[in-house]
Amino acid sequence: MAEESDLEKTEPPSSRRIEQARAEGQVPQSRELAAFLVMAMGVGGLWAFGDWFGHRARDIVSHGLVFDRRAAFDPEYLGVAFVNLSVEALTMVAPIFLFTVAAALLTPFAFGGWVLSSKALTPDPMRMDPLKGLKRMFSWQSIAELVKSVLKACLLGGIVWWVVRNEQDHLFALITQPIDVALTSTARILIYAALAMVSGLALIAMIDVPFQLWQYYTRLKMTREELKREYKELEGDPQLKARIRSQQRENSRKRMMSEVPKADVVVTNPTHFAVALKYDAANMGAPKVVAKGMNLVAHKIRELADEHKVPVVEAPPLARALYRHAEIGDQIPSSLYTAVAEVMAYIYQLNQYAAGAMGLLLPEPPTAIAVPDGLDPGSPDQ
Repeated sequence: MAEESDLEKTEPPSSRRIEQARAEGQVPQSRELAAFLVMAMGVGGLWAFGDWFGHRARDIVSHGLVFDRRAAFDPEYLGVAFVNLSVEALTMVAPIFLFTVAAALLTPFAFGGWVLSSKALTPDPMRMDPLKGLKRMFSWQSIAELVKSVLKACLLGGIVWWVVRNEQDHLFALITQPIDVALTSTARILIYAALAMVSGLALIAMIDVPFQLWQYYTRLKMTREELKREYKELEGDPQLKARIRSQQRENSRKRMMSEVPKADVVVTNPTHFAVALKYDAANMGAPKVVAKGMNLVAHKIRELADEHKVPVVEAPPLARALYRHAEIGDQIPSSLYTAVAEVMAYIYQLNQYAAGAMGLLLPEPPTAIAVPDGLDPGSPDQ
């Protein structure tokens, strides 16, 4: 049963799966939304430019019906007049045309923007398979599209019937009205019918867009095995990543341990913590932490310090505070300057004694080095 569930596409598509589908030209589409936007923009353009459109149409018709005497004797004049009237007609419909083209171009932004993919244009032999074509013709998707088309035709047909029924008195009255009044009434009826059609297309688009999105994401669903494989491709094998992290920690530890022999002093707990410090008065503003560790790592730091004759100072509060508040490669916090200064003063005296300075006795290591309140994680108030 587990193997069967792994093969079922029950998981929502990942962001990578969606990006790959878009790169291949597979994006959600709604012809109903495009039809609604084009129709709405066209009707909106007619509404905005209605008066201008009517005057221009009247002028073009008037000019076209005027018979000039030159047209009877000059064959070229008729052609010029036709070209001029055609240009005026195109100028008249240009705003409406631009509105509808803009609507068609902006429709893809409702689904995330344009997608330019050459793969979608690549010939696919599988699409030419007659058997697969028959399967697509009688698939559930085709049946759903057929039902949607029938319902759409019924809805729009019902809207047309409703408009004609409500406006039948005005339609019959057009026969007896003067031309100016009839044209105005006709324009009103057409706008009324267009608005009703736009409302119907809006209702269809509101139903179709969620359906297309649901169908699109359902088609891109993934199996659990596909999700696991994609996770490994993106994040890497968890076991391999664990080995890499372990190797990185080991390399970092080796680099840290290589700095211990160069340290000036190692401050210890004495058993649980060890922090190696180095200070170069010419290049550093304060001592720097070159290594630190606890338990086994602290023990290794002490061993290296003993092996390379690096002085070890037991100062438990200071060792704990340095381990907690100072990172490797950073200078010590300013709040620990005074405590570390006691240690460095001891180291300076110890180096002077080792150099054979006359009259110097072996210095005593500092004891009871205090740190400011709140910095020692081992104190009772922490």
